[in-house]
Amino acid sequence: MAKRENDSFSVKDLMQSFIKENNLSKGMQKIKVEETWLKMMGPGVASHTNSVKLQNKTLIIQLNSSVLREELSYGKEKILKMMKEEIGEEVISKLMLV
Repeated sequence: MAKRENDSFSVKDLMQSFIKENNLSKGMQKIKVEETWLKMMGPGVASHTNSVKLQNKTLIIQLNSSVLREELSYGKEKILKMMKEEIGEEVISKLMLV
């Protein structure tokens, strides 16, 4: 019978090493960005959001309301700053509302 190692690891550390070993960090960032957008903007904006994409550090938000798109465009810098703070990494450098 094999001997068990007594080293203990947290689930967070194990998940991070798994993500790093399997090159899943970009995919995880995309998921985190989408979840952050929906959480920060609330159900009102989320109901008018068709898609949230992250491409080359550009966050592309597709909205089905031109009025909402115009309103959000006035606060692009604030939205970008809030998203960066919430995510905690330098993942987004530009915001596009389409």
